[in-house]
Amino acid sequence: MSRVRRAALRSSGWPASPWARGAAAVSAGALPALAFPAPSLWWLAYGALVPWLLLVRSAPTGRRAALDGWLGGAGFMIAVHHWLWSSLHVFIVVLALLLGALWALWGWLVRRLLGGAPGAGRVGAGLVLVPCGWLMVELARSWEYLGGPWGLIGASQWQVAPALRLASVGGVWLISALVLAVNTALAVLIAVPRARIPACVALALVAVAADAVWLWAPVPGTGGARVRVAVVQPGVIESAQGRFDRGEQLTRTLAGRGVDLVVWGESSVGFDLTSRPDIARRLAALSRDVGADVLVNVDARRSDGHGISKTSVLIGPDGQVGASYDKMRLVPFGEYIPARSLLGWATSVGKAAGEDRRRGSHQVVMDTGHLRIGPLVCFESAFPDMSRSLAGKGAQLLVAESSTSSFQNSWAPEQHASLAALRAAESWRPMVHATLTGVSAVYDARGRQIGPRLGTDSSTTAVYEVPLSQGRSPYDRYGDWVVKLAIGLLALAAAYEAYAVAAVRRSARRSR
Repeated sequence: MSRVRRAALRSSGWPASPWARGAAAVSAGALPALAFPAPSLWWLAYGALVPWLLLVRSAPTGRRAALDGWLGGAGFMIAVHHWLWSSLHVFIVVLALLLGALWALWGWLVRRLLGGAPGAGRVGAGLVLVPCGWLMVELARSWEYLGGPWGLIGASQWQVAPALRLASVGGVWLISALVLAVNTALAVLIAVPRARIPACVALALVAVAADAVWLWAPVPGTGGARVRVAVVQPGVIESAQGRFDRGEQLTRTLAGRGVDLVVWGESSVGFDLTSRPDIARRLAALSRDVGADVLVNVDARRSDGHGISKTSVLIGPDGQVGASYDKMRLVPFGEYIPARSLLGWATSVGKAAGEDRRRGSHQVVMDTGHLRIGPLVCFESAFPDMSRSLAGKGAQLLVAESSTSSFQNSWAPEQHASLAALRAAESWRPMVHATLTGVSAVYDARGRQIGPRLGTDSSTTAVYEVPLSQGRSPYDRYGDWVVKLAIGLLALAAAYEAYAVAAVRRSARRSR
């Protein structure tokens, strides 16, 4: 690095040493993790990205800005997923560095638009395009094979009522975009005094947009219909037989309580029901005793010899009701290893899957006769498109069956349970998050919590009065319009940049 660049860095207040700067980037990227559960400092999200933005815009070159973005992204991924250390050990650092590379182009974009002493026009473009660039990173890493949409910055606002209303209009993407817009505007106010007017205008527009959605966006209709849903949470029990016996014991206490549906957590049944008809008969007997269908999750090797799958099965008084649902989106490394021939060594340094689970091919809506339910299994509650699809198929109630037995004393259970609030608000469908172990919670169609949460130390049941909703949310109707708008704006900006570069080259040729 030249002396001039080192001097510029020192005057900016950031470390000139590449190693110290790299450590600062990792730390700045990790800061937003505090906005998520368990700390749940949701308000921090509106300023937590400012140090990272300021660091990146001060980079002496575009290459260094890309590196700052990359390292910050790695820090963010490690901080948000730190609880995976017990399973993946040092391999989590490798994964974080791979996924952190998605922020490299975002880092370059931040410096390109906000670096140096930008004029009002460039700052105005940055206030729009920097959030758009962040959305592209979130969209890319939301691909299930890259880890899925866990830790989207908008998800940190799961308990904020105005943010949940925004989710019903544009999904979690709209919340992320507005959070980034606020952070970008604050960074401009701090670092670019001459452009404070555009920054203040941006903050005012975000406030107006949020208020407008809060005041005028439609809300789910209620027809007075309610269902009584019971959640059965056995707790941490290692043996499959012990888990089943405890679930059966707890479910029998629900007899006579007028429940309409009983939900067990992920992996609550460790036996294939075809090869173990005695277990199937016991479940049917439970349904008769309680007077309600029982939704269980089978985690066992299939009798057809086609591997292990996690399958949601609805059991009625006479046995299985309708089609079952096989989990479609598996947890990378937890339930399968991407490119196993290349990355299979991960099994030797942690608890990565020794055998790939079988993947389902389509979503299923189950009908109890008076209630249509859309099942999701564990990790799938992180995907906005899956709950939206189930709502479109006519599901009246979303149900996520999960288990976090490996991460009981970490932030993971609270993070997982919080996702159901967003999915409920996005789709206008109440959602039950029922865990074998972890945190169980139920939310209404606006994302508001109903009744008590069952904590990680619980081995009990709880019955919830769940109001059903009517109508379709704007997000359900129009889908990922925020993402499409961001793509369009970035494409327009790229076309303008290409046109400007071509114009400069033409001018240079003419002047020769």
